[in-house]
Amino acid sequence: MRTIDQQIAEATAKLARLKTRAKANDTRRKIITGSVVISDALKDPAAARGLAALLRRTVTRDVDLKEVAALLAELDAKAGKA
Repeated sequence: MRTIDQQIAEATAKLARLKTRAKANDTRRKIITGSVVISDALKDPAAARGLAALLRRTVTRDVDLKEVAALLAELDAKAGKA
Protein backbone atom coordinates (compact mmCIF):
# COMPACT_ATOMS: atom_id res chain seq x y z
CA MET A 1 0.00 0.00 0.00
CA ARG A 2 1.25 3.47 -0.90
CA THR A 3 1.78 6.00 1.81
CA ILE A 4 -0.01 9.34 1.92
CA ASP A 5 3.25 11.06 0.92
CA GLN A 6 3.60 8.76 -2.11
CA GLN A 7 0.02 9.46 -3.15
CA ILE A 8 0.60 13.20 -2.81
CA ALA A 9 3.79 12.95 -4.88
CA GLU A 10 1.96 10.99 -7.61
CA ALA A 11 -0.93 13.47 -7.66
CA THR A 12 1.50 16.38 -7.82
CA ALA A 13 3.37 14.76 -10.71
CA LYS A 14 0.10 14.10 -12.55
CA LEU A 15 -0.98 17.71 -12.04
CA ALA A 16 2.35 18.93 -13.44
CA ARG A 17 1.90 16.70 -16.52
CA LEU A 18 -1.64 18.01 -17.06
CA LYS A 19 -0.48 21.62 -16.74
CA THR A 20 2.29 20.96 -19.27
CA ARG A 21 -0.22 19.39 -21.68
CA ALA A 22 -2.63 22.31 -21.26
CA LYS A 23 0.16 24.81 -22.00
CA ALA A 24 1.20 22.85 -25.10
CA ASN A 25 -2.40 22.78 -26.32
CA ASP A 26 -2.73 26.53 -25.76
CA THR A 27 0.50 27.18 -27.66
CA ARG A 28 -0.61 24.99 -30.56
CA ARG A 29 -3.98 26.79 -30.73
CA LYS A 30 -2.18 30.15 -30.87
CA ILE A 31 0.14 28.94 -33.64
CA ILE A 32 -2.77 27.64 -35.72
CA THR A 33 -4.80 30.82 -35.21
CA GLY A 34 -1.85 33.03 -36.05
CA SER A 35 -1.15 31.06 -39.19
CA VAL A 36 -4.73 31.39 -40.39
CA VAL A 37 -4.87 35.13 -39.62
CA ILE A 38 -1.55 35.86 -41.34
CA SER A 39 -2.47 33.76 -44.38
CA ASP A 40 -5.77 35.58 -44.74
CA ALA A 41 -4.18 39.00 -44.25
CA LEU A 42 -1.65 38.33 -47.00
CA LYS A 43 -4.54 37.67 -49.41
CA ASP A 44 -6.89 40.48 -48.40
CA PRO A 45 -5.78 44.14 -48.34
CA ALA A 46 -8.37 45.12 -45.71
CA ALA A 47 -7.29 42.27 -43.45
CA ALA A 48 -3.65 43.24 -44.06
CA ARG A 49 -4.34 46.79 -42.91
CA GLY A 50 -6.19 45.56 -39.85
CA LEU A 51 -3.52 43.07 -38.80
CA ALA A 52 -0.72 45.60 -39.38
CA ALA A 53 -2.56 48.14 -37.25
CA LEU A 54 -3.16 45.58 -34.50
CA LEU A 55 0.49 44.54 -34.47
CA ARG A 56 1.69 48.14 -34.34
CA ARG A 57 -0.66 48.86 -31.43
CA THR A 58 0.12 45.80 -29.37
CA VAL A 59 3.71 44.74 -30.11
CA THR A 60 5.89 47.11 -28.12
CA ARG A 61 9.07 45.28 -27.10
CA ASP A 62 12.03 45.97 -29.40
CA VAL A 63 12.92 42.29 -29.68
CA ASP A 64 9.34 41.45 -30.73
CA LEU A 65 9.17 44.37 -33.17
CA LYS A 66 12.30 43.03 -34.88
CA GLU A 67 10.63 39.64 -35.24
CA VAL A 68 7.51 41.06 -36.93
CA ALA A 69 9.25 43.72 -39.04
CA ALA A 70 9.32 41.59 -42.20
CA LEU A 71 5.69 40.58 -41.72
CA LEU A 72 4.69 44.23 -41.28
CA ALA A 73 6.47 45.06 -44.53
CA GLU A 74 4.55 42.29 -46.33
CA LEU A 75 1.26 43.44 -44.82
CA ASP A 76 1.95 47.06 -45.78
CA ALA A 77 2.74 45.99 -49.34
CA LYS A 78 -0.49 43.98 -49.54
CA ALA A 79 -2.54 46.80 -48.00
CA GLY A 80 -1.12 49.22 -50.58
CA LYS A 81 -2.52 47.09 -53.42
CA ALA A 82 -6.11 47.84 -52.42
